[in-house]
Amino acid sequence: MSILKRPLLTEKMTKIADKTAQVGFVVDKNASKDEIKALIEKVYNVEVERVNTILVRGKRKSRFTKSGVINGKKPNYKKAIVHLKEGQKIDFFENI
Repeated sequence: MSILKRPLLTEKMTKIADKTAQVGFVVDKNASKDEIKALIEKVYNVEVERVNTILVRGKRKSRFTKSGVINGKKPNYKKAIVHLKEGQKIDFFENI
């Protein structure tokens, strides 16, 4: 079981990453800030200043079909915003 699920590559996060040294990740719900910091420093060879975490609640969804209304819910997840030290950068698209 990995702590880091995937990088958070949204329009808002890429705009923030261009201006400041912040990167977003979707992480395991039980991961602590210290574990996230240690793993990112090890995997990406960068120095992490601090980590902020957010528990995101899944949105309720419904759609109308021939057989009636189908209700559901997106899963909950934990988001980590990693603040890198001055001059540090993580580029997810360097190998493309």
